[in-house]
Amino acid sequence: MTPRPTPIAPSEITPPEVYFSRRTLLAAALASAASGCVRAAGGEPAGAPLAYERNARYSVSEKPNTYDEITTYNNFYEFGTDKESPSEYARMMRTRPWSVTVAGEAEVRGRFDLEDLLKGQPLEERIYRFRCVEAWSLVVPWVGFPLGKLLGRFKPTSRAKYVELTTLYAPQQMPGQRAAVLNWPYVEGLRIDEAMHPLTLVVVGLYGRTLPNQDGAPLRLIVPWKYGFKSIKSIVQIRFTEREPNTAWNVAAPHEYGFYANVNPAVDHPRWSQATERRLGSPFLAARRPTLPFNGYAAEVASLYQGMDLRRYF
Repeated sequence: MTPRPTPIAPSEITPPEVYFSRRTLLAAALASAASGCVRAAGGEPAGAPLAYERNARYSVSEKPNTYDEITTYNNFYEFGTDKESPSEYARMMRTRPWSVTVAGEAEVRGRFDLEDLLKGQPLEERIYRFRCVEAWSLVVPWVGFPLGKLLGRFKPTSRAKYVELTTLYAPQQMPGQRAAVLNWPYVEGLRIDEAMHPLTLVVVGLYGRTLPNQDGAPLRLIVPWKYGFKSIKSIVQIRFTEREPNTAWNVAAPHEYGFYANVNPAVDHPRWSQATERRLGSPFLAARRPTLPFNGYAAEVASLYQGMDLRRYF
């Protein structure tokens, strides 16, 4: 039996304002995405409300960060390299209409509208730890569904050893892509067993409402035991491959950013220690907290890497 993280206390998450039917809410959410989510005054969640159920099995007991903290401190280099630029410029990105191309080693391939991808996918809220490779962290109430349930619809073949994912490339909407910071478009990848693991989440919402643009609308990934750059945003392509994909940060600086990028306090970044982290929103002078192996999800995922040298395959 898969060990379960400590359930979140109900009092630690603000409940959604109202529950409507799933079909009505999903339609409203998709409609609102046409113009993107706008940050609400006072740091209150913006966007259309989503119908979902909380999944206590995959939720941690730590208090989540505020909506304002989560949506105004982002790494999304497509909109600039500082933390504030995404919340300022991401409104330029058009998230409707949106489609995802499925290619590679799968029986079902083609271009699928966002509505088709979400159809029949029950949404759930999971409260995950989020650890950036830069040694800061968050606790976030995401809304989404397991990536494995989506990938299964495409019937990957026995040759599909990896899943490659690609972010939207639109320099007119994403001003950061006009600079050669990375080799655009942004590409990430997972081994097929990592992608199919029940913790790996396709995210469409935050704090019970549609995902803000700066956090990766309308469709992003969360892989909670890996550093945040593995959790690719604004996905437009899924490709099943036999060989390990060339991913953006691994190509840009292979000595600093490995393909696996599992959170590991014993393997430092060449320019800083990974042994501790700063929880966003904590007092400036607060002591840093120890980094947990696999970001606290070792009981669920360590078996995926049995026999691997995690210092070499970082």
